[in-house]
Amino acid sequence: MNRLVRFALTGGVGFVADAAALWLLISTTPLGALSARVLSIGFALCVTWQINRNLTFAPSSRGMAREGARYGGVGIATSIVNYLVYCALLFALPALPPLLALAAASIVAMALSFLGYSRLVFDR
Repeated sequence: MNRLVRFALTGGVGFVADAAALWLLISTTPLGALSARVLSIGFALCVTWQINRNLTFAPSSRGMAREGARYGGVGIATSIVNYLVYCALLFALPALPPLLALAAASIVAMALSFLGYSRLVFDR
């Protein structure tokens, strides 16, 4: 299976993890859509790192700690883009459901993530 296809499938799992965590946090805690999104992003990063490490790219030669730090760095950078798009959509379109804003923001960040992970985290 093509690495890009595996990455997209991993992204799908990450999206489900992110969306589920966002929904759970919004519906069961006093957190709003913006603060809950910060936590759901962190959860999704942990989930996708393990899948990308073991299915999409294979572990790097750097060791788990260095690889995790690099993955986190790229993940945080692309998550900032994701979060900014998410916020911009919610502020520009207040009636937009948070999960739709999440979907649009995730698509934007996906291309950046693939480039960063494939070039900066995992061995080619």
